[in-house]
Amino acid sequence: MAVMRPDETSAESPGNETIEELFAALESPLLGYALRYTGARAAAEDVVQEAFMKLHGQFGQVEKPRSWLYRTVHNLALNQRRAAGKTVSSDAFSENENFSAKELPDTALPPDAEMLRLEGIGLVRLSLGTLDERSRELVRLKFHDDLSYKDIAARTGLTTSNVGFILHTALKTIAVELAKTGVVP
Repeated sequence: MAVMRPDETSAESPGNETIEELFAALESPLLGYALRYTGARAAAEDVVQEAFMKLHGQFGQVEKPRSWLYRTVHNLALNQRRAAGKTVSSDAFSENENFSAKELPDTALPPDAEMLRLEGIGLVRLSLGTLDERSRELVRLKFHDDLSYKDIAARTGLTTSNVGFILHTALKTIAVELAKTGVVP
């Protein structure tokens, strides 16, 4: 069942997406985004749900619902954080081993492009979650620590060719997951 704007008879929204389509496409990336600010999954889920409820209430007036959702989630998450009496230190992000400086906002990009970039990062992280622990570790060593196959093999006790095979399979799996979300063709 399609959710429609109250003033429309068709299920199309600005950008030809329904709220259901937006929810299907953005729920997971928005949860990851909110989680960075709230620090708790339940709070992040509440923030994302509230953002979608707000969008539903003013769907007809929102020109760019994707950007609007990211901005709303950002603001709601910060408000939730303030209400809880917690502050977010920028040092907390640099201390987190899963956080990368590449995820910091790129001030040279327009806000819409920055939101798409962050959405892509979130989708890649989600697709990494589909890998087994060993594959995730090899991907981390290769792309985060920038190690060669030979160095990875020395650290893990695997052969160089086995490292190559596991990384190839892992990257193929990630590509399939990203294709499902429409990030890559």
